[in-house]
Amino acid sequence: MATFFVDPCTITPPVIRIVGDLLHHLRDSLRLHPGDSLTLNDGCGTRYRVEVTHVNSQAIESRIIDQQIAPENTTFPVVLGQALLKGDKMDLVVQKATELGVAAIVPIHSTHSVVRPHPDRLRHQRIRWERIARDAAQQSERWSIPSLADPAGLPEVCRQYALTSAKGILQERANGSPLSEMPLPQDGHGPIILLVGPEGGWAPDEQRVAHAQGFLPLTLGPRILRAETAAIAALSILQSRLDKIALVVRET
Repeated sequence: MATFFVDPCTITPPVIRIVGDLLHHLRDSLRLHPGDSLTLNDGCGTRYRVEVTHVNSQAIESRIIDQQIAPENTTFPVVLGQALLKGDKMDLVVQKATELGVAAIVPIHSTHSVVRPHPDRLRHQRIRWERIARDAAQQSERWSIPSLADPAGLPEVCRQYALTSAKGILQERANGSPLSEMPLPQDGHGPIILLVGPEGGWAPDEQRVAHAQGFLPLTLGPRILRAETAAIAALSILQSRLDKIALVVRET
């Protein structure tokens, strides 16, 4: 069974009380009953194996059987700066980026973004993305849920990560370095920040802004990929490289 995230305030050892949307999912969809067991995650580095003791319309009461602490993180956190995409494409990127282990997702307003969320809808949209990220983190059995920032302009995001040593911007039709050769942090910690453009790509002035802040022009090869495909492919490449680093660290 997948690992489910709960609010740390619902944990009062030896009892964890499940309420809200998760209550309805576990009770009505998975049909949990007293005596069933499941794994709960506080999102802060601890997982609990619990046994359900009581189920009603207000809450599921469970008893902690044992707990596990998250292993030490031996790789660099990855931050995805994703230009806003239309329709369910942004939902897909949030889902797959979470499955691929990003630490944070920063939506970016860009010149060529087709979608421009109205300020009144930003809170609703962020709640939707947070739910998608939570569900993806549960499915992939992550120890934590990536943070989701409010949408910001590219100059603001570039300034925010100006001091980060490992940062790049994906550019189609550019003479950039292959992402597989992007230098990784040398100071023992991250983050790694990767900027991925919208359906129409980054505008020339946006590229100049990023370059001025030290973002390395990067490519995924000669093919022109859809924006959502580019994000997934790029994160897969980074994840593969980071997994190799983690393996070396574990073996030393």
